[in-house]
Amino acid sequence: MLRRFAALLGLLIGLSACASPLQARRQAEARPGPETIVQAGEFAYALTYAGVERQYRLFVPTGFDLGKPMPMVLALHGGGGNMNIQANDNYYGLKAAARRYGYVVVFANGSARARAARMATWNAGICCGYAHKRQVDDVGFLRAVVDDVRRHVRVREGRVFATGMSNGGMMSHRLACEAPDVFRAVAAVAGTDGNSQCGDAQPVSVLHIHAKDDPRVPFEGGIGPKSLVRVDFVSVPETMRRWQTRLKCSTQAERVLEQPGAHCDLYQQCRVGAQLQLCVTDEGGHSWPGGRSVIGRRSGSDALSANDVIFRFFDQQR
Repeated sequence: MLRRFAALLGLLIGLSACASPLQARRQAEARPGPETIVQAGEFAYALTYAGVERQYRLFVPTGFDLGKPMPMVLALHGGGGNMNIQANDNYYGLKAAARRYGYVVVFANGSARARAARMATWNAGICCGYAHKRQVDDVGFLRAVVDDVRRHVRVREGRVFATGMSNGGMMSHRLACEAPDVFRAVAAVAGTDGNSQCGDAQPVSVLHIHAKDDPRVPFEGGIGPKSLVRVDFVSVPETMRRWQTRLKCSTQAERVLEQPGAHCDLYQQCRVGAQLQLCVTDEGGHSWPGGRSVIGRRSGSDALSANDVIFRFFDQQR
């Protein structure tokens, strides 16, 4: 029964454009990571936080001068997924994007009842699953991950970012609220703001990407027609309104991208050093725009490349 529920949760919150856990396990495993990384590759690490051993993968693309500090992106999987799924470039393409834009990427793993944590979730405030029920301190854990990564590679000060899909996107919003001293900007895909309290946020930049026809985390909020848990999701307009207030942005937005099936709006006059941007696709459902789907699931919208929008947004943060 528990396995069945976890699988259903993965269908709800996880990404349409991602691999199944079985497919992810068929990928080559990341090799054990050294204390100090001296060459490109993908490395597996474990750390103990709050008495629990947890894992992450660290991807260092070729072409880096490892003697110089590097910008870093923390990538958070959807609910019911895991770090191996997020690291599957056949579906997300994050490692290919990291090569193009010059970033190291960290794929962190959420928590689950099972020790292997293959069907894991994040405690993103409003949900989800095991992590939310147990009130797991994922903000503290992800702070610890960033600190641990700094033991293995040199990370540029002020150039640490987070992105995530669905439950991972919600967790990105929570990091923007509760760890703006660590993350310069966040980018959430198909996962709205679930923070009941945030206060007067520091000037952290926020990008949100969402499809109008998302049936699981609906654009207009509430419980979607394909939502399998009873969560009253926050709408995209309310998410943007909250960040406009927190970052003291103007209510006026400038259309910075418009093409068939997608557009992006940049909100003006935010607090010094902060940007707020919304990108919307007409179609694509609950998925990663530009991502590939597995059999029987819907592909992300090809009207927009989430990876290009995200990394360009991160590049603009100075």
